[in-house]
Amino acid sequence: MKIAKYMDEEAVIKKGMEALIKELGPVEAIRFINIPRKKRMESVKRHREWQKLIDKEKFFDEIFT
Repeated sequence: MKIAKYMDEEAVIKKGMEALIKELGPVEAIRFINIPRKKRMESVKRHREWQKLIDKEKFFDEIFT
């Protein structure tokens, strides 16, 4: 079994930036980096939304049979 070795963060960042710039060009690479992340829904709210969508009878049948 091989032992995995991780690169230090500085090397990962450098290689990642080089790959982005090579593939996308400098302007598009910066645009990609600055794309805002989608805000995550709070977990309780997400759970309540999920509960609204499930078929209660079918769900209980799958769990308890």
